[in-house]
Amino acid sequence: MEATSNLILVFQILYVVTALGTMIVVISENRNPLKTISWVLVLLLLPLVGLIIYYFFGEDSRKQRLISRKMHNELSRNAIEHQDSYEKIVPPKEHKPLINLLDRVGEDPLYEGNEVTFYSDGNEKFEALFEEMEKAQNHIHIQYYIFMDDNIGHKVKDLLIRKAAEGVKVRLLYDDVGSWKAKRKFFKEMQSQGVEVQSFLKVAFKLLTSRVNYRNHRKIVVIDGRVGFVGGMNVADRYVDGVSYGVWRDSHIKIEGKAVVGLQISFLIDWYSSRRELLSSKDYFPPLENKGDNLIQLVTSGPVGQFKDIHLGILQAIANAKDSIFMQTPYFVPTDSLMLSIQMAAMRGVDVRLMLPRRSDTTFVQIATMSFLKEMLDAKVSVYFFEAGFLHSKLMVIDNSLTITGSANMDVRSFEHNFEIDAFIYSEETCQMAKDIFYKDMRQSTLLSIEEWESRSRAKKFKESVIRMFSPLL
Repeated sequence: MEATSNLILVFQILYVVTALGTMIVVISENRNPLKTISWVLVLLLLPLVGLIIYYFFGEDSRKQRLISRKMHNELSRNAIEHQDSYEKIVPPKEHKPLINLLDRVGEDPLYEGNEVTFYSDGNEKFEALFEEMEKAQNHIHIQYYIFMDDNIGHKVKDLLIRKAAEGVKVRLLYDDVGSWKAKRKFFKEMQSQGVEVQSFLKVAFKLLTSRVNYRNHRKIVVIDGRVGFVGGMNVADRYVDGVSYGVWRDSHIKIEGKAVVGLQISFLIDWYSSRRELLSSKDYFPPLENKGDNLIQLVTSGPVGQFKDIHLGILQAIANAKDSIFMQTPYFVPTDSLMLSIQMAAMRGVDVRLMLPRRSDTTFVQIATMSFLKEMLDAKVSVYFFEAGFLHSKLMVIDNSLTITGSANMDVRSFEHNFEIDAFIYSEETCQMAKDIFYKDMRQSTLLSIEEWESRSRAKKFKESVIRMFSPLL
């Protein structure tokens, strides 16, 4: 009996020492104070479990395995040097502060001569993707956060295998956590048939790490260095068939023109960081003609480096807005600076509209999202709930000439932890296309009133407040 008591005492001492040591590490990392407090609360309120959660979700040592900002910039410059026709473009006056910021912080150049095609329907996107991949003669570079082995996944797989058999160089990069439900033999089959397959940041315990940090959330396809796709759609049947309660509404774009270089650079950097294989052939950067009038910056962001490019770009874009800001996001867990920026825009008279899904695929994030809406309504932001299914679109339309779309959600995870890519598109024509999509979705949405929101039960409000305490960790 005494031995058992001594063993328990030793265990308690070891736990206390370990927990205190972990808290010291968390505090000494100089993170966002709110995030630091959240982790300390987890460690204090959830004995043992808190340590396990921190190990899988909070520990920062994985950054050491990722590509450095220095190497990122060197690879980017190497790619740019391959383009004989590349010239620095004088930015339009109204967007000069934003364009200069993105160029200086992330070395994200401005590309001219681009045509943009919008897809708000999964069937149309995959039809266009298959059509372009069928034309491939040199290479197909394909990267997705989620690549399922379902019906649409097998269609993509079969096409990639067939193109590889034709002599096209096919490379597939998928996120190891995002695609964990797909069977390994699904990817091994492609590998055995000539497709080069690589997972991003492989993890050992996927069941315990469904939202682990530092995931590659990008969705990029580049075909022969001439046509590119980017946006929010993964490879999964739900993007085509929808869900039990309606459509799965998302946004994706096809780019033809010089900005395809930006997509190619992003893919090759991610390929290098995962496989340590430097692909620098001039075949990946063919001469590109002007295809349209869109000016585009392809902005990448991730846990590497001090500044978070997409987050800074969105803040600057909101600050520049004069007339309107239309936003769609599946998850709204904003940073303090983003929250304040949106409120200030609405209070200075800008028409700010925020569209969210009525139902979500992530319970805790949805609860946290609800806790921010009172502050939006108080600032006169118009909040809409999409009712026709699940809204997964990541879209911002600002005034009449700026559209932002890509993989980044409006949450801390996208801004600080995940590898993301957004297209900043400077074009009145594309802006109108994006607005038309937003207006169409508004017809399937409900405008939230302050009276309705304040009439919720106290229990629901309290639950949201509790979950919000941990929002920096979601």
